[in-house]
Parts: sequence; C-alpha cells; structure tokens
Amino acid sequence: MRKSALNKWTDRSFFAVGLIATLTGLGVLLILLTDVLTDGSGRLSWQFLTSYPSRRPEEAGILSAWAGTAWIMALTGVIAFPLGIMAGIHLEEYGKKNWFTGLIEINIANLAGVPSIIYGLLGLGLFVRTLALGRSVIAGAATLALLILPIIILSTREALRSIPFSIREASYALGSTKWQTIRYQVLPAAMPGILTGTILAMSRAIGETAPLITIGALTYVAFLPASPVSAEFPFINLNGLSDAFTVLPIQIFNWVSRPQKGFFANAAAGIIVLLTITFLMNAVAIWLRHRYQKKIRW
Repeated sequence: MRKSALNKWTDRSFFAVGLIATLTGLGVLLILLTDVLTDGSGRLSWQFLTSYPSRRPEEAGILSAWAGTAWIMALTGVIAFPLGIMAGIHLEEYGKKNWFTGLIEINIANLAGVPSIIYGLLGLGLFVRTLALGRSVIAGAATLALLILPIIILSTREALRSIPFSIREASYALGSTKWQTIRYQVLPAAMPGILTGTILAMSRAIGETAPLITIGALTYVAFLPASPVSAEFPFINLNGLSDAFTVLPIQIFNWVSRPQKGFFANAAAGIIVLLTITFLMNAVAIWLRHRYQKKIRW
C-alpha cells in the first residue's frame, strides 16, 4: 500500500515538474515574441520589404536578404531532400549489416551533432576553393545541404524502420519486387515521418549564420540574384546560382551590431519576416505530411 502511494506521488511529482518546465519554456518564448513584435511591427511596410539595405535606418530594407533566403532554402531542399531519402533507403533497405555500414551509421549520427561552423569550413574548402564555385548561391545552398543531410538520413531510416514488416511481406506475396514494395508501399507510409525530420532540418538551416559567413556571404547586397525564369526557351535561367547573396540572419546580425537605435527596430522587423518565412515553409511541409497520412490504410 505504501509502495503504491509512493508511486502515485512520484508520478504526480514528475507531472508537475514537466508541466512547470513546459509552461516556463512557453512563457519565455511568449515574452520574446511579444518583445520582437512590439519593437518591429511598426517598421514593417511594403517599402521595408522592397528596399535594399541602407546606411540610414529609416530607408533600409530587406529585399536582397529575404530573396537570398528564399533562393538558399529552395536550393538546399532540392539538394538535401532527395539525397537524404535515397541514402536512408539504401542504408535501411539495401545495406548489408557489416562493419562498413556500421561505421557509416556511426559517422552519420556523429555528423548530425557537429557544430555548424565546421560545415562552413568544409564548404569553404570544398565548394568555394576546390570546386571554384566562389561565394555564390549554389555554394551556400550546398553547404547548408551538407549541414542538414545527416538529420534527413536519420529521420528517413527511423521512419522506414517504423513500418511493420508485414506490409513488405504482403507486397512480396503478391509478386512485387523489392523496389516496387519500397516505392509503392513502404515509402508512402513512411513519408509523414520523413517530412517531420525534414521540417526540423530546414528550420535549423534557415536560421544558420556561421556557415554562410564562413564561406563569404555578404552583409550588404544591393542587387538580387538573376531570376530562375527566362523568357526564352527552355525558360530556365541558372545564372543566378553563381551570384553573390546575403540572407536574413546575416542582415539581422549586421543591424544588431550597429549603434543607431533605428537599426534595432529594423532587426526586430527582420526577425518577424524570418519567422513568417519559417512558418510558411513548415506549413507546406505539415500539409504534405497530413496529405500522406490520409492515404495510409493499414
């Protein structure tokens, strides 16, 4: 009887501690968001979104910064998402369980926790100098793709591992090949978990500053990368991949370091724009995740 009472008291204590920790975190987050909205909401305007940076805080805008962020995140997703899924499928479904694959798995797990500045140094040596891509959009996107690739691989493997093996056996019993089973049965069922990991990875990438500063991203850019859409056939223009760029976290950091008080309001407004882009990006991924979940019928 005493042991049962002790267990109930322990359960209630852990519940109370967990609730207090959760409310504390949410409270701090709410305070920070309120402070940012209070400081930056008055600065938000169409002029702020469509103007280039300036030495005068009242004339400064974030056009080049948010356009660069959109470019970088789109390319990062295009590079990292298919590579991460293919690597996860190979390791989980095709890779043999031996010392070599074990070594690869350990390295991938370790790379997921490596500080981002290390990826910046890797991008500087590999993409900027060795491959001679320069301080360009494609070099920045490739560096961030390397940063989030281990997270996508790990989430893909965990999602594939969570699918009951009976689904694979039923598909094989109907005459499907291994790839047909993965393509039409396992992968669609695992896609919600894969997208959850991708959301976390992209949310990390959009706020990273250190890797992009390391490869030489600019703090002041008064132009936009070339548009990917062309008026001539094949209607695609890849010249923008070699252009210089800046992103919102770098622009915000630059404004915060300025002594003028007006730049603090600009930085707060930039944070609001960055949060909005992050929420929109995550909303699309969450919508895709729910769409796949509705198709699953076990």
